[in-house]
Amino acid sequence: MTATSLQACVRFVRSLLCDQKHFVLVAVLLLFCDALLTFVVIEKVPYTEIDWKAYMQEVQGYLLGERDYKRLEGDTGPLVYPAGFVYLYSFLFRITEQGANIKLAQYLFGVVYILFTGVVFALYGRSGRVPPWVLVPLVLSKRIHSIFVLRLFNDVFAMLLCYVAILLFTYNRWSLGCVFFSLGVSIKMNVLLFAPGLLFLLIQNFGIIGCIPKLSICAIIQVVLGLPFLTTYPVSYLERSFELGRKFFFKWTVNWRFVDEELFTSSSFALLLLCLHVCGLLVFAFTKWRKQYGTTIASASAANIIHILFVSNFVGIIFARSLHYQFYVWYFHTLPFLLYTMPSPAGSSSSSSTILWFSLLLAIEACWLTFPSTNISSATLLACHVVILIGSYLSQTTLSSSSSSSQKGGAEKDKKRK
Repeated sequence: MTATSLQACVRFVRSLLCDQKHFVLVAVLLLFCDALLTFVVIEKVPYTEIDWKAYMQEVQGYLLGERDYKRLEGDTGPLVYPAGFVYLYSFLFRITEQGANIKLAQYLFGVVYILFTGVVFALYGRSGRVPPWVLVPLVLSKRIHSIFVLRLFNDVFAMLLCYVAILLFTYNRWSLGCVFFSLGVSIKMNVLLFAPGLLFLLIQNFGIIGCIPKLSICAIIQVVLGLPFLTTYPVSYLERSFELGRKFFFKWTVNWRFVDEELFTSSSFALLLLCLHVCGLLVFAFTKWRKQYGTTIASASAANIIHILFVSNFVGIIFARSLHYQFYVWYFHTLPFLLYTMPSPAGSSSSSSTILWFSLLLAIEACWLTFPSTNISSATLLACHVVILIGSYLSQTTLSSSSSSSQKGGAEKDKKRK
């Protein structure tokens, strides 16, 4: 290969990875390659049983007619997820031969994984903020592939519905977005970490009174899905499916291993984290989001909506009572966006910023791959999170006026639907 040909190849690759016009092409190529990788993982890497069998045991009781949540249990303990989980895994129970056909379940989760990644790619493209190369880390996480096709956790369905909701919000389809958001909550409550940001956006768009219909959509869906349990054993259902006082085991924590176990299990530590969580959200809402978002619908770019919701979730992640290994899927796919929108350190070049960007992402991945977690891995994870949180506060995500105009048109359409 001549020097001229080599230079031409370098220019082509650089254009492919950096030019926004190639975003869709790169996204499709990555999805295709990731589908092949996922197939190899399913076929070559041994499946590890953690919660799948317990999920099947829990929904089997429901299918046999039991409606008392306190009697729906599996080998790992009682059922602690809302009704949407029961219906979803009852469906999986039926089509996987009562959960016995693990390979079929893995392939179903593989399809969900590709769909999930495609929705996230669409979100990144919708933001108009990121070049194609930012998508690459989204398909390279070993832990994420494991969560989807080697562990079969319910978290993936909750987050898929959540990201679909966010995508709809960027098109100002607020009512339909609230439907998907509430469906996500019905599978696992971690989706509520996005709720403060969503509430802020709804109030900014529709006012306090105007956002009530949107919030009612979320509430009605929860009631309708829970009716078989609410009309029979309501207290049991509410206590178990929305168990806010759930206790976590120190041996499984990824984020607080470096603290003393006695402190970790204390109510004072839980209260401190809750206070920090609330304070963090208030700081962002009143000193960051109001300035970033503005006071009119026209200023609500897709990037702003995405950033606000991603940060809302990320604040909850930092101050979470405990993070278990499957919880990585709660926020991994938001990291490249948050990192890319961080401002560059003063005096640093773009290449230096990119190196920092990847270093943080690699460090976080390494922490989640460390099993069991250690004092060092947990402290490193917290340090990386804090850097990203500060960077997110300092970020600028306002788009061009053309994008804002598009958002305004979408919002006006949504108002006409009301």
